[in-house]
Parts: sequence; C-alpha cells; structure tokens
Amino acid sequence: MTRVAAVSANFTRDLDQNYALVATLLEEARARDVRLLVLPEAAIGGYLSSLGNHGDTVATTRRSLPPAIRLDGPELATVRALAGDVVVAVGFCELGEDGATRYNAAALLDGGGVLGSYRKVHQPLGEHLSYAAGSSYGVVDTPVGRVGLQICYDKAFPEAARSMALDGAEIIASLSAWPAARTATAEDLQQDRWTHRFNLFDQARALDNQVFWVASNQSGTFGSLRYVGNAKVVDPGGNVLATTGLGAGMAVADIDVAGTFAAMRGGMFHLRDRRPDAYDVDREWAGVLAGA
Repeated sequence: MTRVAAVSANFTRDLDQNYALVATLLEEARARDVRLLVLPEAAIGGYLSSLGNHGDTVATTRRSLPPAIRLDGPELATVRALAGDVVVAVGFCELGEDGATRYNAAALLDGGGVLGSYRKVHQPLGEHLSYAAGSSYGVVDTPVGRVGLQICYDKAFPEAARSMALDGAEIIASLSAWPAARTATAEDLQQDRWTHRFNLFDQARALDNQVFWVASNQSGTFGSLRYVGNAKVVDPGGNVLATTGLGAGMAVADIDVAGTFAAMRGGMFHLRDRRPDAYDVDREWAGVLAGA
C-alpha cells in the first residue's frame, strides 16, 4: 500500500509564507506516513489575481504576476530540502530557457532532485495573456510509481489524461487553482456549478483511464478569485477515497496500485478495449472547421 495526499490550501505572492506552509504540510504528511504529497497549482508564488479581459498580464502589470523561477533555482531547491524522502508535486511559474517566457508549470521532486516537470497545455479565460502554453505530456517513474502531471483546466480534456494513461501512468497528479463561477455564484460554494464540474472531471478522468487521481486545489481567496478547495483522491473506479471539501486541509488515502489494477482491469480494461481505428476525430473535426 502507498499513502498519498492531496492538499487544499491558500498560497500567495509571499514566498516565505509559501515555504512555511509547505513545511507544515510536509510535517503533517510525514506524521501520517504519506509518500506522495500533491500541492496546488501555483503553490510557489501564488496564481493570477483575476482572469479574463481584466486579468493579470505582462502588458498591464508586473507587480501582481507570480515570480518566474527556474527548475534549478533556489525556490525549488528550498522545496526539495523540505521534501526529503516524500515525493512532492508542486505548482509554480517557470521561467523559460530564453529568460523571458513564462509558463504555468508543475514539478515532481524529492530531496534527491527534480524527477520530472510539466508546462500547462490548456489555458482558460485569457490565461494566455500571462503564460505561454506547453506542448506535451510526460509520465515519469518515481519512488511511488509511474506518475503523470496536469494542471487545472487540463482535466476538462479527456485526451490529456488518456495520453498519460497510454504512457503507463498509474497515478495522475492534477494540480489546480480552480475558482467558483464568476457569475451567478452559488451562495454555498459546494453547490456552485464550477465546483460540480471540478469534482465531476476528477471522477470521470480517473474512471475513463482506470488510474488513481490525486487532485489538489487552492482554497480561500486571492484577488477576485474564490477557490473551491475539494482536494481529493479518486480510485480507478471513480470512487472518491478522501476529500477536503471546501476547506483547507489534506485528503489522505491508502492506495494499492498493483492490486487495484489487477481487479479493475481484469475484466473491463478501458485502455485495452479501445478502438482507435474507429476514432479519427481530429481529421473529422478539421473537416468541420474547414467548412465553417
């Protein structure tokens, strides 16, 4: 059995606050024998303070943008030192190789170094004004198994998780800064339509691909955004094993990758039973667009 945890917490522009919170969360994780800890999107430096036409952009302001850091920089080195033997997934703003381009990114790391990294591919609500898009998904071998990374809006695209499952992902870490709806927000955020979508995507992607899904999220507020929390661990049958609900906290669950895969995939194996020869969706969609 492997114990994994998804975090719901509030991270800001204050790096010292971020490190202190990460240290506290790792202390709790170690006390609970957690081997994989998934922190939210933008856990180091915070997310954008707003989205859409009035969102943070390089053109309008630099003061409110998250600090851009490198994979080999001191910020992630600090997280690695805190991580020790716990594998940590953490979100941050990555500075590109050209020293100017910014990416919404995530890394898998432990005390030994960075195990893998990812740049967010799918960008919602004007996020492209602040970040460049990534172009690929990768899966890496870690001490807790074969893990894939994705960020927030990526979960709305079945192809993203499917590509990682086909690459052998056993666990997908989905890091988010997922807010409540911007209009007609529900008084009870647990009943908000964007909360519903967040939870539905998590369960569907786990079941689609028969993988363990560990979904973190920001909580509380930042700028104009109200986050919906609901960090969770979902099993390959789409069952929620643990969740934080709206509040800050840590959703912890024990998972048996080999045993669960043998049971779940012994009969209905969604990856094996695919018929890609019948799917030629991209070509058909290209034809629709050409005729539009």
